[in-house]
Amino acid sequence: MQAMKDRENHPPTPNVDCAFFLDVDGTLLEIAETPNAVRVDADLLRLLERLHRASGGAVALVSGRAISDLDRRLGNLRLPRAGQHGLERRDATGRLWLHATPPETKRKIHAALAPALEKYPGLLLEDKGFTLALHYRQQPELEDYANSLMEGLVAENPDDLIIQKGKCVVEAKPAGFDKGTAIEEYLTEAPFKGRRPVFIGDDLNDEHGFAAINRVDGISVKVGAEETCARYRLPDVAAVRAWLADVLAQ
Repeated sequence: MQAMKDRENHPPTPNVDCAFFLDVDGTLLEIAETPNAVRVDADLLRLLERLHRASGGAVALVSGRAISDLDRRLGNLRLPRAGQHGLERRDATGRLWLHATPPETKRKIHAALAPALEKYPGLLLEDKGFTLALHYRQQPELEDYANSLMEGLVAENPDDLIIQKGKCVVEAKPAGFDKGTAIEEYLTEAPFKGRRPVFIGDDLNDEHGFAAINRVDGISVKVGAEETCARYRLPDVAAVRAWLADVLAQ
């Protein structure tokens, strides 16, 4: 019964005339113990380059990582990318669009987190530039503490900030921008405009992207078994890569 359900939820294989939007960690790459521990392999770079070329450039990465981080890890791979959950976006022409957190507010939150970081070595604060991400991958039992701590700090420093939760991470970020808005912006531009969109992601912060894709009858694909609004599922990173390879084989 489960095998039949998995087949029913498996996404249809689109052709290269679609517009492809891809999350990175947990979707194209396995999640590592820390964000810096992730390594991009040559097989993935070749797969993305082939898909980018075959689709006429209609491939974009839509990640929680900063664009500068993606640039450093992807080397010479040049394709559009949105970072920090839509707060920064590089379009197909290379133009960069930015939505920043007020620097004084970020500084105050950063300073307020210092005692917690000293008390719990398993907490890791990542300053992405426009967001502050508190990771608890090394001590998952601190989830409630980390979430409550960040929620309290955002409440003390509203400035249109919101909380964004993910897998073993909670972030403070400006409101009004997310992976869904980034995808919607891409869909107004060449070479994405007029194509049926595909979005693949694995985390809570990808739900905004799935919702945006569903509104235009695209193909939304959740990686993993968690609750989602995505219409289709793939079980893991290996299945995502195999599915993208099937697209190229059509």
